[in-house]
Amino acid sequence: MKTELIIRSNSSDIDFALLRDGKLIELNNETTGNKFSVGDIFLAKIGKVLTGLNAAFVNVGYPKDGFLHYHDLGAQVNSLNTFIKKVSTGKYKEFTLKNFRFEEEINKDGSINKAIKTGQNLLVQIVKEPISTKGPRLSSELSIAGRFLVLVPFSNRVSVSQKIEDPKEKERLKRLAKSIRPKGFGVILRTVAEGKKVAELDKDLQNSLERWKKMCKSIANTNTPTKILSELNRASSILRDVMNESFTSIVTNDETLQLEIKEYLQEIYPEKEKIVKLHSSEIPIFEKYGIERQIKTSFGKTVSMSKGAYLVIEHTEALHVIDVNSGNRSNKAGSQEDTALEVNLISATEVARQLQLRDMGGIIVVDFIDMHKPENRNKLYQHLKEQMAFDRTKHKILPPSKFGLVQITRQRVRPELSIKTTEANPNKNGDVEAPIVLLDKIEADLEKFISNPKNKKIQLHVHPFIAAYLLKRCKFYTF
Repeated sequence: MKTELIIRSNSSDIDFALLRDGKLIELNNETTGNKFSVGDIFLAKIGKVLTGLNAAFVNVGYPKDGFLHYHDLGAQVNSLNTFIKKVSTGKYKEFTLKNFRFEEEINKDGSINKAIKTGQNLLVQIVKEPISTKGPRLSSELSIAGRFLVLVPFSNRVSVSQKIEDPKEKERLKRLAKSIRPKGFGVILRTVAEGKKVAELDKDLQNSLERWKKMCKSIANTNTPTKILSELNRASSILRDVMNESFTSIVTNDETLQLEIKEYLQEIYPEKEKIVKLHSSEIPIFEKYGIERQIKTSFGKTVSMSKGAYLVIEHTEALHVIDVNSGNRSNKAGSQEDTALEVNLISATEVARQLQLRDMGGIIVVDFIDMHKPENRNKLYQHLKEQMAFDRTKHKILPPSKFGLVQITRQRVRPELSIKTTEANPNKNGDVEAPIVLLDKIEADLEKFISNPKNKKIQLHVHPFIAAYLLKRCKFYTF
């Protein structure tokens, strides 16, 4: 298996495309100035406390207040409140929690108005980005993610990722974590910690501990709301979470970004530093690696697959529905049951890719082709689980029902990635390929091309409709 990360940078944002064996499996965007990302920690101010919902609205600087439920306060919220009051004065500088006196834990079935009050300051972390008309979802049970482990302040818990199945390895990692865990902090071992030595784990823990200390120093005399700890930039967070031996290349068209990635890889994976390359071809980077073509064919309502099969993806307010169709493929299988199994296995692979690619969350119902044999339904279920194992987002899959329906729940922490690939045909009924779907990306490439002093002139030959659209949006174009 060959994994590649292609990064396209322009003046306003950065696009990240993750390829596995040349196939696009993940597409991310980082907009310059995005202040509300999952993992960011804010010193915020409590707004309305709603006892009926057992929750509070919290001002983190977003137009809509963030939502903080009682169950997201964390058992040690009283200790957190005391710590914030001490550190805010600027006189308390014992950030390691080594000598900090913990308060009594809150009752798991308690009331929020007994734990926090309107107007008080509280450290909160974004666990779900603002989506649609809703503000961010928040938690005051803080965590700082590293390469191999997650540091959890005000906790004594040591746990290991459920994806590590070997009980002996789990026990070994727990033993190592307990030996290096600082007092007052919990540790969660991530999947990539499997097989790592204590020195590697300790180095990662110390890096996270330094981030915690730096964050605490910034609390004193800080106005609310203020972001006091940012999650790593998108490039670093992707590499931190998915970097492994299968990576063969990391390519970017931005020299500064190339140097930043190299520096980060020196810390987490020195032997992979040499795979970072700068794209120097005149062909746009996403076009060079076939990403633009894959975007156009992967984000429509209908997604074609091999052997004539295709998916139809519908979105409603409550859930996502995916219908599997065998299409006009010729029946080379021995029976209808064999045909259904073959198409379903192909579809399961594509469904797993689509969920990750579009970052679809919530409830997803997949209508596979009916199969009568229980062993075939189980084969489909196991295959889907194997394909979904590559997905870093938390998810749960239920076995196929007698009607061929598979229910999936997938954690939703960001707005779904949606790229319009068709638009209404102005001349007759039906849809046509949208000619301006990727104009934002084209404009960014053109702007970068024009900004290069070596490129003195460029001519665009486009349809009059597109020329009118570009002229209205960008003043530097002439036709």
